[in-house]
Amino acid sequence: MSDLSPEYGKSDVFHQETLHDHDLGKVDTNEVYHLSHLTEEEKIIEKKLKRKIDGLIMPLVILVYLMNYIDRNNYAAAKLQGLEEDLGLVGSQYQVGLSILFVGYVLMQVPSNLLLNFSGRPSWYLGFFVTAWGLVSCLTSQVKTYGDIVACRFILGLVEAPFFAGVLFYLSKWYTKSELNLRMSIFYSGSLLSGAFGNLIAAGILHGLAGVRGLAAWQWLYIIEGSITMAVGIVIVFVLPDFPHTWKLLSPELKHIANRRMALDAAEADIDQEGGMSQIRGMKLAFKDPKTYLLAIMYHGTTGAAGFQNFFPTLTKTLHYNSTVSLLLVAPPYIFMVIWSLSHGIVSDKCKNRFWFFIYPIPLVFTGALMFMFCTSFGARYFSLFLLIFIFATNGTLYAWIANAIPRPPAKRAAALAFVNSVGNAASIWTPFTYSDSDKPFYRVAMGVNIGLTGMAGICAIILRVLLERDNRRLARMENSDAELTEKDLAVLQKTADMEGISIPAARQLQKGYRYMI
Repeated sequence: MSDLSPEYGKSDVFHQETLHDHDLGKVDTNEVYHLSHLTEEEKIIEKKLKRKIDGLIMPLVILVYLMNYIDRNNYAAAKLQGLEEDLGLVGSQYQVGLSILFVGYVLMQVPSNLLLNFSGRPSWYLGFFVTAWGLVSCLTSQVKTYGDIVACRFILGLVEAPFFAGVLFYLSKWYTKSELNLRMSIFYSGSLLSGAFGNLIAAGILHGLAGVRGLAAWQWLYIIEGSITMAVGIVIVFVLPDFPHTWKLLSPELKHIANRRMALDAAEADIDQEGGMSQIRGMKLAFKDPKTYLLAIMYHGTTGAAGFQNFFPTLTKTLHYNSTVSLLLVAPPYIFMVIWSLSHGIVSDKCKNRFWFFIYPIPLVFTGALMFMFCTSFGARYFSLFLLIFIFATNGTLYAWIANAIPRPPAKRAAALAFVNSVGNAASIWTPFTYSDSDKPFYRVAMGVNIGLTGMAGICAIILRVLLERDNRRLARMENSDAELTEKDLAVLQKTADMEGISIPAARQLQKGYRYMI
């Protein structure tokens, strides 16, 4: 679905640059500047636009993400509230119930994001699935057996899948690459807040609703949180705007700037070819790009290392407090990371850097894992949880880096985001089995796996940096009118020219000044 109307795409940006000689490098300077920069008047309008976007879109997606993680992670809280005993779970059956969610989640990622991009109605698409997973969460309160909980968890994974990768793609249609890390960090704060408040809610339900109307505390947990999610889903359907050119609250002037700034940011029009086949073509482009696989492995590593969140109440229980206090002890590390990750995102955007902001949390996570493995005092073990949770500081950076490293066309970006998210969340299928009851209270196998996965993500980040630096050198050569372009350079320009329906010189000027953010 195009973000730009046909009239805008043909007349307002790209056909202005065709007034030039067909020799490479000969283009009118004033036209080039207008092509690659917003005017001062347009920048003033842009500030007004960003305030409107931030004021509506960000609160909505944060709210939904909060409910997403609460509904997904209430399984861990339910464990402390008698779920295992009531369902007769033995051995590794609890872990199977935990991991099966991510089987359904992974299976739905890529097809869901392609359908989202093709549909052009994120509000209806995302709102429907938010309501659906709230309903599944409510019905989970009625499970009686191991088979019941496995089936509900699998279905929950299927209906949750469209949300996360869908919102990452959705935000990349509204925000430029220099704005994304902060917004991704703000968005991700929803999951961190859920870790804090979800367990606080669970503690309250455990303390006050156990046995009311003949229902266990964990049943009330699913009913209450699922009902709230369904209400939020209905709000999303009617309130969330789809894209800039369809948002009725935007004036034509604001729509114009919204589309123009995204086109300039990507150094190409942020649009797809007409017709559904562009979605399949976007998927093929994503799978041919080595950056897609590096980002997927990085996300697999960080998601696997963050798997302790599914056992967080179990880890705090090793500090020798009762179930209610163990749930309350989960909140402070999450609240700390909300504040830290937002500051992290602001500084990363200001510095226009992704690599170092992805790398610096890694040694902190290493230290936290080692402390939990070998320390015995309350202070050291609880402090280790504050270090382990630094793995979440990498996530906002990684989400923004995906959109920065694979900026165009939208169908490719949608497929890449979904693929990266599916591979990343596949870690949640197998890592639960590393947290064995026989390994408590130190969980050395799980913590060792966390160290290995985090290190693997760091190595891939170094390789990705090398690739992006290479691509930036190629872009610099294309800018230099005196430089002799290689056949590979010309092939890249030809692809851009073919995609946009412009000449090679126009494609070369269109990319002037653009660099991948590293």
